[in-house]
Order: sequence, then structure tokens, then C-alpha cells
Amino acid sequence: MHHRTDIVYQYDGSFEGFLCCVFRAVYQREDPMAIFSEDGAQATLLETALIDTEPDKAGRVLRSIPAKMGTDALRAVQWCFLSDLEDRETAILAFLRLGYRVGSPVMRMLTDPCVHKVVTAARNVANEAHLLKGFTRFSDHGGALVAEIEPKNHVLPILARHFRARMPGESFLIHDRTHKLVLLCSGGCCQILPLEELSLPRADRREQLYRQLWTRFYDTVSIESRYNPRCRMTHMPKRYWAMMTEFQPENQAFALPEVSSPSSEKLR
Repeated sequence: MHHRTDIVYQYDGSFEGFLCCVFRAVYQREDPMAIFSEDGAQATLLETALIDTEPDKAGRVLRSIPAKMGTDALRAVQWCFLSDLEDRETAILAFLRLGYRVGSPVMRMLTDPCVHKVVTAARNVANEAHLLKGFTRFSDHGGALVAEIEPKNHVLPILARHFRARMPGESFLIHDRTHKLVLLCSGGCCQILPLEELSLPRADRREQLYRQLWTRFYDTVSIESRYNPRCRMTHMPKRYWAMMTEFQPENQAFALPEVSSPSSEKLR
């Protein structure tokens, strides 16, 4: 039985810090009314407990989740934490309490409100990350590849693993305009840092040419007789178009250079 409910937790906003909140709630038999990060702290009349991030405690909780509930439960917790779910911390805590009681069957208890909330949020994160693996468009700026995205969820950690594996020899940057964060990867090392705004210089002629080539390729492979806007928006939601090269009108502003065939060169 949980004894205290008249308390609020405040932590540093990291996943490790949240796991320390879980450690305290479980071992001190507390059921906090809310769990806030430092950036999202709110005024309250309840007692606020400041939870320090301690790697040892975070590690114990992290290891206990797959041991008690399986790896799918751990992935659901990690991805739900990356979601835009407003009360994700308290939802995950309720999910873990249930999981510690029933074990691995917790992932099949989708009619339970806390399980449904966590699994749905995790699925939304996975789906958006999957889409952005294909929809992210990079541009060359001084030898570094740069992209901007506007995701609903905090998907940069998932994209970091994907693009680091896909482009191991490249230096690249992905700016998350929604959450004001930037992913920096170089030499196989990646880090996520806060960044309010990214100002990029105008693309040079070579980069403009590549953008136009990609736009022309996109237009060329389309089949006019099968044009279906509704189907396209189902597979390529419109909210991603603003960051995609092929939908920018300026990429059709310049005429592409004509390419001479080898036979015509010989006749000259």
C-alpha cells in the first residue's frame, strides 16, 4: 500500500533522473500527485521533493524493468518518456507499479488505462521516428550535412542511432525546431544540445543544383494517372512537408543545365 500522496517530485528532466523518481516512489511507498522536470516545474501547495540523479539508483531501476517485465516493457517506457504525453512521468510510474506486480503480462493488459496510455504514446513515438528516418532531408553546408525537423515527440535519440549507422563517416546536424534541440554527430560520436534557433547561410550553387535534381526526380517518378492526394497524405503527412526539399517552390526557381549526350559531343 502506498502511504503518501500529498507530495510532488521535481527532477532534472533526464531519463536517469526520472528513474530515480521511480526508485524513491517504490522504496518509500509514495504516490506523488505529479512529477515535474526543472523546466516544467509548477507552483503547488504540496510538498515538493527534489530528486537527485544518482546513477546507481537509476541503474537498479533500469535493470529491474526487463528482468521483471521483459524488454518490450523497457522499450515502451523509454519511448513513452520521449513522447509529448503531458503526464508521461506519472503514467509511466503507474505502468511500472502494475508491471512489478504482474510481471511480463503487463504488456498484454491493454484495457488497463495506464498500460494503454504508455503503449499508445510509445507507438506514436516509434511511428514518428520511422517516418522521419525517410522524411529528413539533409543539405550540404561547408562539408557538413544539416537538416531541420518539426516533430511532435522528442525523437532525436532514435534518429541519432539510425543516421549514425547509415552515415558513419559523415558529420551531420539535425535541428529539432519544436523542442529547440540540436543533434550533433561527428566521428561516430553524437550529442544532443539545446539550441533556440539555427541560422544557416544561403545554399551555394552546387547545393541548389542538388535540391533541384532531387525535386525533378520526385516529379519524374510520379505517375500522373495514379495521382491520389489523399493516399499521399496518408503515407506522407502534410505536417512534414514544410521541411522536405521536394515541396519547396524555390527549388524549381532555376533551370537545370542541359546535359549533352556523348554522341552529340562527337558531332561537334
